[in-house]
Amino acid sequence: MKILHDYQGLAIRLTDERLYHVLEHPEMQGLESAIAETLLHPERVVQSFSDPQSKLYYRFYLGTRVGDKFLCVVVRMKSEDAFVVTAYLTDKVKRGVKLWPSEK
Repeated sequence: MKILHDYQGLAIRLTDERLYHVLEHPEMQGLESAIAETLLHPERVVQSFSDPQSKLYYRFYLGTRVGDKFLCVVVRMKSEDAFVVTAYLTDKVKRGVKLWPSEK
């Protein structure tokens, strides 16, 4: 198990089982460090409409195995515990409550 940190310093667990689940998908091979980078330096963070306990962290990557895509890292927040549920590549950011960057 790894402990990663997000842009606000929040400790987030990434279990071996969840990492294995993510890396089972061929397009995600070699993106383990990108998961940590996306949490620490996201371009956007939204709270999921379908699961208010989940935050979606997004960062855009050029030249992945399936082209230029956003990496989305899904983190579930339960009480004082935060953990990675999954991560995947996508063409666009899902709608949700915008958490980062904050509007000024």
